[in-house]
Amino acid sequence: MSPLWSPSSERIEAANITEFTRLAETCAGERFPDYHALQQWSVADRESFWDLLWDFAGIVGDRNGSPAIKNGDLFPGTQWFPGSRLNYAENLLRRRDSHIAIIERKEDGTRTAISYAELYVRVARLAEAFSDDGIRPGDCIAGYMPNCADTVVAMLAATAIGAVWTSCSPDFGELGLLDRFGQVAPEILVCADGYQNIRKSYNTLDRAERIAGQIPSIKRVVVCPYICQSSEDFVLPKNPLFVALEDYAASESADIQFYRAPFEHPLFILYSSGTTDKPKCIVHCAGGTLLEHQKEHLLQTDLGADDVFFYYTTCGWMMWNWLVSGLACGASVILYDGSPFVPRADHLFEMAAQEKITVFGTAAKYIAALQKKDIRPGDKFDLSALKTLLSTGSPLIEENFHYVYDAVKQDLLLSSISGGTDILGAFASGAPNLPVYAGELQCAGLALDVQIWNDAGEALQLGKGELVCAQSFPTIPIGFWNDDDGSRFHKAYFDRFNGVWAHGDFAAFTEHHGMIIFGRSDALLNPGGVRIGTAEIYRQVERVTEVCEAICVGQDWNDDCRVLLFVMMQPGCSLNDEIIQRIKTEIRTNTTPRHVPAKILEVDDIPRTMSGKLVELAVREVIHNRVVKNKEAIANPEALELFRNLEALTL
Repeated sequence: MSPLWSPSSERIEAANITEFTRLAETCAGERFPDYHALQQWSVADRESFWDLLWDFAGIVGDRNGSPAIKNGDLFPGTQWFPGSRLNYAENLLRRRDSHIAIIERKEDGTRTAISYAELYVRVARLAEAFSDDGIRPGDCIAGYMPNCADTVVAMLAATAIGAVWTSCSPDFGELGLLDRFGQVAPEILVCADGYQNIRKSYNTLDRAERIAGQIPSIKRVVVCPYICQSSEDFVLPKNPLFVALEDYAASESADIQFYRAPFEHPLFILYSSGTTDKPKCIVHCAGGTLLEHQKEHLLQTDLGADDVFFYYTTCGWMMWNWLVSGLACGASVILYDGSPFVPRADHLFEMAAQEKITVFGTAAKYIAALQKKDIRPGDKFDLSALKTLLSTGSPLIEENFHYVYDAVKQDLLLSSISGGTDILGAFASGAPNLPVYAGELQCAGLALDVQIWNDAGEALQLGKGELVCAQSFPTIPIGFWNDDDGSRFHKAYFDRFNGVWAHGDFAAFTEHHGMIIFGRSDALLNPGGVRIGTAEIYRQVERVTEVCEAICVGQDWNDDCRVLLFVMMQPGCSLNDEIIQRIKTEIRTNTTPRHVPAKILEVDDIPRTMSGKLVELAVREVIHNRVVKNKEAIANPEALELFRNLEALTL
């Protein structure tokens, strides 16, 4: 197989990873001729790698003579940079000049730009207000916010003084918020007056007031104006807990007293999707988050101070935290709130042209949707500044790769990356000095001992198996909130293979040292005892143009498992025998007869999480007439009813 793209010698020479590799060669006393040699060294000598990265990234903090690793053989249990002290926000705010830090774009076309100098002042004022309100290191502050500048300001102000930040997007329902914020007991809730989506504005203050009334720990609700067009329109609830941001952060403070904490000081609480039970509250530490994101941004993405960095996300998805960490590189970060298809399906690429975005990130489903609509952004917009396109959320299929290089841009690093909320980073990453092959994630991330294991715990060089990480890494969570003995945490990641992180992905390496993700292990299909990843089926269904989306689950049937495929059709199309036969032919031709669904049924909608991921487990529960415990985690829970009591499922 030939690569779709290879970096030029000029691009490789100018890349951050090239400079880092030379430093690593000096450190190791050997030569690393390519990325994979560097990756092998970074795994074999993790301590030297992370030591070097600390210096290369210019981390602001106190090492105090500490080693990079202590108890490196314990997993979990490794200590990273013991004795060191740092502050995440201080590293993101080290640039304090007139360079643009944040560009806020709304669905209605409103644009606001904030310099690094202005950002620092706004954070300073809010940080002082939090401190004056009694917030101390380790206290929790929650954001119920759209993806806007005030959200970043609030997060930085909280983490600057050592508080723990957690957030959900404003499209979460009341029970979904209580399932999350109710577990972590925030002392302050930061919210907006509403949000925009698909040409409509939604007021969220009533919901925020109900939430504050049901979580006793909340002593203050700080409200940021977002949908109000003027101060006259901005009306707070008549509730003593509520205060406007402008009045709350009214001090003239222009300095921040950053709280430098130990490396493992809690920074963020993120949440698992929680589609079958209450979400897990995953706690990530300041040092691990900062170093892993600096590695992924500087080395794997080649982000720098002159870049304009965008990722389509909400602040209820881990990619928001990942995006905002780009400030530590001194880049300009684009925040967009609203539908990616309004006012037009190619609107995000129009924005990329207008803002001269250099690094553009989105979900794989967005790329697939543009391809289905035969939209060609590269023919319409000036994307000359764009150098890297990142994709995550689900596997990017081969046709999507070809589409990007044909319809978006030819000279482009297309990096399909995969990791998750659990590690607040990526196990499979991009690399600016590697070629791109259709359907493949480029490489395992640096200093991550990523392996593919069979059920017996044996490493596979080729072949499908469980994606594991066999050695500790800095962004392993420090635990789950309110899991004092660590039992729930251990069960989630270490029960499958003792002392080894089992990530829950079904994957394989390729001959190019790249990776393919075939789906989540817990959603695997098992007809006749053959393990099948759902992504293998989705890849084939994507080729059928009449199908908009699909979801695949296994049904218990006659002491075995049979494969069911549900499809949502494109507008104006209906499922018929001819299309069913084409779907089956695509699947049989390109996979195996075992992959061919026993039934293919049409549905009007497909349920997804708030971050757009398919909820295969919830659908599987419904078709077996079992209770779905946490529908609040689903963006469109009403869609589940489409799968209930289908007569065809009994035939």
